[in-house]
Amino acid sequence: MSVTPASDSSTWLKRFWWLLAAVFIVRVGVMLLFVNGADLAGDEAYYWDWGRRPDWGYFSKPPMIGWMMGVIGWLTGNAEWGIRFAALLLGTVTLALIHRIALVLFDARTAFLTAVLVLLTIANAGLNLLLTIDAPLLLCWTLGLLLFWFAVQKPACNTRWLALALVIGVGTLSKQMMLAFPALMLLFAAVSREDRALLRNPRMWIAMVLGMAFIIPVLRWNQEHAWITLEHTKHHFDTQDLGFGKWIGRTLENVGLQALIYTPVTFVALIAAMTVAVKQRAQLTRPALFLLLASAPALACFAVLALRQRINPNWPAAFFVPAFILAAAWMSGALPTTAHPGWRRWSLRVGGVLVAIVHVALVVIFSTDLKSINKLASIRGWREAGIAAQKFLDQVPERDKTFVMTLGHRYNAAQMAFYLPSHPRMYRWENSGTPQSQYEVWAGPEECLGMNALIFDPNPGDGLLRSPVFIEAFEAMEHRGDIRIPLGQETREFSVYLGRNLKSWKAVRP
Repeated sequence: MSVTPASDSSTWLKRFWWLLAAVFIVRVGVMLLFVNGADLAGDEAYYWDWGRRPDWGYFSKPPMIGWMMGVIGWLTGNAEWGIRFAALLLGTVTLALIHRIALVLFDARTAFLTAVLVLLTIANAGLNLLLTIDAPLLLCWTLGLLLFWFAVQKPACNTRWLALALVIGVGTLSKQMMLAFPALMLLFAAVSREDRALLRNPRMWIAMVLGMAFIIPVLRWNQEHAWITLEHTKHHFDTQDLGFGKWIGRTLENVGLQALIYTPVTFVALIAAMTVAVKQRAQLTRPALFLLLASAPALACFAVLALRQRINPNWPAAFFVPAFILAAAWMSGALPTTAHPGWRRWSLRVGGVLVAIVHVALVVIFSTDLKSINKLASIRGWREAGIAAQKFLDQVPERDKTFVMTLGHRYNAAQMAFYLPSHPRMYRWENSGTPQSQYEVWAGPEECLGMNALIFDPNPGDGLLRSPVFIEAFEAMEHRGDIRIPLGQETREFSVYLGRNLKSWKAVRP
């Protein structure tokens, strides 16, 4: 088993911090270029709108991402760069924590290799560019792994267990996946013979209970809102009957997406390292066993789940964190068997090429006319549409008695709310009559009776003038004009209507 000499440890540590600094600077440049060439992703604008109305829960997620967006908006004046920079900061801190875990469990050389393997993945590039719920979850999960190991080393230290409880709690408020963390703790305590005394340690049980107790306000919020988050989450596990050919295609798609975001050779290396560790589990050190139990069982469950349904690539992301450290340990000789040098060499080469291609592509696309390609239409044109929409809003009579509504996908409401310079409160019409987004959880236009409405319809034409819903709801409907933003071969379009004197509105209830 390889151990880095003490004289080399400082060298590897310096290399890591220089690498982290260089990557951070490069990513700041890419971030600024991305901000200049692309608008917020739909989910980012959607979560930003949550942040304007802090609560203990939202339609599909716990409250942390909304709270974060609220703080970011307050600090940066609702600037795009603030949201992007927050993603970069969270991703950078998470990488530093991953390095720290590998350093504590093994040595500086293994920690450096772990950081490089993680850096050279498309998943890590995306994590540092887009602010979604995975950013705070991965930060909390990684910090939780580190604090749990610290607590295991000093099981009588109350401070360490309390710190772990706090991180579990914050992670639980970030994403429901954090509720699986206590199961990981119990699994390690049960399997590791040296650590079975933890099962009799009240501190560990108290830490788990305190951490999971953070979900109580979220559950109470859901109870008051007809368990809307649970109902939404259930849809993720819906299945459909497929023929054998389509089933094979879906299964290969699940595997292929994971291989793509973690880069193909590295993805196979992760599986190989876990397989080797399982075969040699009787010879594993406590750190290696800890990483194996924190990754392989959960990832195996996701592999089985992928046989029955489509899974989102980000679902198992937290369990890949310890898998990366285990793979680096295998490649650097910190496991009973050392990987062939080709695994490290080709993982780094292929990962480096793919990540370089991604970053070069971003620079080229968003600094040239290539940013007009159709595939990027969903994150372009909102800024211009918002400015155009604001002109209509400024021209309505009785501005203080006019509310704003959008039709279509929830992203229409979220993007318009963010990109109209006045950031008005946005309402959304859901034609199904059932909640499909947070906009239906919040009170709708029924709270605006007697007011006018400026309505943005993404389907151009005069359809709204003939719609029974709006004819009955308003005293009169006027077509005020249209918004057309060219996006290469596509166009972002809205027809704009003014509904006068809202007489009635059927509320959408969960």
